[in-house]
Amino acid sequence: MAEQRPSIRRRRLSDELKRARAEAGYTVEQVADLTEWSMGKISNIETGVRLKPTVMEIKGLLDTYGLMDGRRREAILDLTRQARERGWWSKYTDVFTDDFPAFEAEASRIRTYELARIPGLFQTPGYVEILMRASLRKSPVDIDRAVETRQQRQQILRRAAPPDVWAVIDEAALLRFRTYEPVFAEQVRHLIDLGEADNSVTVQVLPLASGMHAGLRGPFAYLEFGEPVRPIVYLETDTDGLYLEENEELDRYNRLFEHLMTFARHPEASVQMLKDML
Repeated sequence: MAEQRPSIRRRRLSDELKRARAEAGYTVEQVADLTEWSMGKISNIETGVRLKPTVMEIKGLLDTYGLMDGRRREAILDLTRQARERGWWSKYTDVFTDDFPAFEAEASRIRTYELARIPGLFQTPGYVEILMRASLRKSPVDIDRAVETRQQRQQILRRAAPPDVWAVIDEAALLRFRTYEPVFAEQVRHLIDLGEADNSVTVQVLPLASGMHAGLRGPFAYLEFGEPVRPIVYLETDTDGLYLEENEELDRYNRLFEHLMTFARHPEASVQMLKDML
């Protein structure tokens, strides 16, 4: 079972609470004395260990800090309410191994590299079906639920303010299912449409002719959320996901993605390459 991690809204709430306490000039120990709560409780609320603090608890902290600015106070309370909400993905625990859809839905910028599969945000229903069958999950119910979750995830591309999504797809991911001709044609046309549309999506294809490159170790997603929340790198496995958040790790994967962009075809040339496959 994957470790439960604070959502992006919960992380923003933590940052706001730390800032409010610092502005009031209090230490965690002083706040514990004033509220008659334990230092552990204060710390857990600030760090996100306590995933869903109540609105009354947060109101109590803001009163203690003397934060009476109506607009800022309500914004913090709204974050508290949002952090307690369950996302659509909570209904699909049989499909998702962790909370990645929650992070994806909150990202302002997504950079993704795929070595053997089409990125989930771009997958067509037909492609999801053959992918599920290849993963030894052949039940019609399992396939239908997988298709539903992909379509739900893809709604972020249709928002009024969608995230900036930049995908580098290894040519091997395309050639791997070329024998499924109807599915292949539908999926490639969808990638072409995404690449040509006036939207927030950029698609690059990394040709096999590029030879050896630094992405051969496997796929990853680099998600950015805007200040003050730090980016994360997500590595998917068969059982759960691995999240990387240390500076060295973020720097490495940032450089790695830039390297892959350089090895891949330019976006316009990538679209032409996709057209030539049909």
